Amino acid sequence: MKFTRRGFWQTAAAATGLGALARAGSRTRAAADQLGYTPVETPDGATLPYVLKDGVKEFHLIAEPVKREFAPGMIVNCWGYNGMSPGPTIEAVEGDRVRILVTNRLPEHTTIHWHGIILPNGMDGVGGLTQPHIKPGETYVYEFTLRQHGTYMYHPHADETVQMALGMMGFLVIHPKRRAQPIDRDFAIFLAEWYVEPGSFTPNPNIMTDFNTFTFNGRAYPGTSPLVVRKDQRVRIRLANLSMDSHPIHIHGHFFRIVETDGGQLPDTAYWPETTMNVPPGTCRVVEFIADNPGDWPFHCHKNHHAMNVMEHDIPNVVGVDQSEVGPKISKLVPGYMAMGETGMAEHASHAAHMKGVRNTLPMMTGDGPFGPIEMGGMFTVVKIREGITSYEDPGWYDHPEGTVARKL
Repeated sequence: MKFTRRGFWQTAAAATGLGALARAGSRTRAAADQLGYTPVETPDGATLPYVLKDGVKEFHLIAEPVKREFAPGMIVNCWGYNGMSPGPTIEAVEGDRVRILVTNRLPEHTTIHWHGIILPNGMDGVGGLTQPHIKPGETYVYEFTLRQHGTYMYHPHADETVQMALGMMGFLVIHPKRRAQPIDRDFAIFLAEWYVEPGSFTPNPNIMTDFNTFTFNGRAYPGTSPLVVRKDQRVRIRLANLSMDSHPIHIHGHFFRIVETDGGQLPDTAYWPETTMNVPPGTCRVVEFIADNPGDWPFHCHKNHHAMNVMEHDIPNVVGVDQSEVGPKISKLVPGYMAMGETGMAEHASHAAHMKGVRNTLPMMTGDGPFGPIEMGGMFTVVKIREGITSYEDPGWYDHPEGTVARKL
């Protein structure tokens, strides 16, 4: 089934009609029917539970040091919430009264700012300006009524250069009171960048521009989980960015429509089709598309170095340089030495992925696909679209129909 731009929304409605309960994800649809919205999925993350007390939804966030596995072979000392970085996604509904308890288990004071939320000034979470700092061991209470809907963030406004650089951030998603166009899959992905010195474990918060590791929800490819979707489902992807750089996020095999910013939903007349959407620092962006094209489709940042791991920008440029004589001499002094970049970096990166390298440090490009090495890393994952799936477990690699794969003459 093909979808024209003109028929995008009409076909989307048909794709989410009476047959929805028979599809993969019927449990999600049942939950959506009960809740009035499709629950958000935070790949490689979690959703924060709440308890209902006298009509108020009460959440509990714990600010604390955490260890985060960016990918197999690399564990990083971060700061986050409830044992993870980014912190768990908070979900609520427009009109809800929420109470959020924040306990500080960091070695220094903190606060939480509710980025983009309209609320009383004293709940805005700016240490020293709108509230006292939350000292280690203290618990503060934030309570307000949600007067809007959309995709928002939470993060500290206390020593934020350090605290956000070490991973303190999370989503706050507010669903509309009146149910909007049904969504089959609703993903939330936080973009982040880090400088972790090769062989070390703790990000350097003093770095301003020269980052070397890039993550989706605290994971770098090949550690990122795929986004598994059934063919013809309507998909929403929420993106948030508190890093120092913008990230042009690109999808293959489809176009999406940009439908929302952290200022709220765009009117229908303002939607526009794209295959790449820039997410500037301090913003949220939301896209939707119909997954009408089966396959394994990359979803990644299109800044070249942001889809690589542990880049070091002081490496000399030796492309085209004959190292045949000097290489063996260096190998005598440095066992395991590999000449770098004479004909490009692909061969080196491929070999490096299978070599014992620097401890706690990922190869630049790694991961194996059905046709060989996948020379990507960092902000990279795969949208896996399949017909007839009955679960959202990783279905493995796509089985291409005969005659649909590029071939050598």
